[in-house]
Amino acid sequence: MKKIPLTNIKITKLFREFYESEKTSGLLLMLCTVISLIIANSYFGPAYLNFWETKIGFTSDAVKLYYPVYYWINDGLMAVFFLLIGLEIEREIYIGELSKLNDALFPIIAAAGGIIVPALIHLSLNIGTETQSGIAIPMATDIAFALGILSLLGNKVPVRIKIFLTALAIADDLGAIIIIAVFYSKGFSIFYFSMAAVLFLIMLIMNRKKVNILYLYLILGVFMWYFMLKSGVHATIAGVLLAFAIPFGKGDSKSISYKLQHGLHKPVAFIVLPLFALANTGIILSGDWTSGFLNSNTIGIMAGLLIGKPAGIFLFSYLSVKTGIVKFIHKPDWKNILGAGVLGGIGFTMSIFITLLAFERNENIINSKIAILISSLLAGFTGFFLLKFNNRKNKTDS
Repeated sequence: MKKIPLTNIKITKLFREFYESEKTSGLLLMLCTVISLIIANSYFGPAYLNFWETKIGFTSDAVKLYYPVYYWINDGLMAVFFLLIGLEIEREIYIGELSKLNDALFPIIAAAGGIIVPALIHLSLNIGTETQSGIAIPMATDIAFALGILSLLGNKVPVRIKIFLTALAIADDLGAIIIIAVFYSKGFSIFYFSMAAVLFLIMLIMNRKKVNILYLYLILGVFMWYFMLKSGVHATIAGVLLAFAIPFGKGDSKSISYKLQHGLHKPVAFIVLPLFALANTGIILSGDWTSGFLNSNTIGIMAGLLIGKPAGIFLFSYLSVKTGIVKFIHKPDWKNILGAGVLGGIGFTMSIFITLLAFERNENIINSKIAILISSLLAGFTGFFLLKFNNRKNKTDS
């Protein structure tokens, strides 16, 4: 198999823009989480939590869209987040780090390890219990948080490690999307799903016919979101499908896919994800909140994120090279790959999102969120200091 070079890495404008956006979003997510926790445990806590439960929308004989504020964020605005993820995956597949099989194999195999090992850890502790459905919680990586931590190291971390972590997280996101679509659908309706599928097919035909009018895709995408919402398949999947229906073209500045991705970076980074953090991390910490860590679910989540993620990413990466599946011209930077694997244990956004799909009991949701927050914090600190130690002599980025 063709060897993969580790030098002369060219950073595209869109990748640099994506990296800058994600690291800013990650730092903002940290701030919003702290604010949310402080308010929830203050005098204003009950009013703060009640606000997210306030129902808004409209109803009619034909359409019913009357949901709590948090529901609009988790099922509505997060569809925009998944649209951006879909556009990023599309870009990576067509012209990015996943466009060539030789280059894509390494982060894809690493991502597979970061999905399989944490899942096995959680499953081994929860099989046959009501919390078995939380198996996918420690499988996710929050790319915004991970790159946010990585950005704190400035130019000390080699560019190839930034690209590796980004490509790994994108492949990880693709795996999470498939898992959400297949395993977390509820009350499936063949009629509404068929309506969504028809709209998706129409957009694919438009793509094939080179229809490059963005607002037509967005209008059809909104209707597809509604039908997906009613079908039982999580509505955010509509965002991913819309992304792949929008023509990519050459991926340059004239492409409507490029324009949309460019336009969504800041709204997602500064509005969608902060609102998601504020709406879903308002956890009231009672006097015995630590008792939740004694159950198999929270142990499975924490062990999966803190041990399973880095172990799976490093082990699968190492084996892919040792078995000859992936070959490098130069020796892989194993210390930094391990550091990136530790940052992969920052689940946060995607892990919390999956938690909301996996459980109905409020106790399980709260305990899972606390486990995710603490695990992500520990993974962030550990990954940061590990990479800082590994690159303490580096001063420039190349």
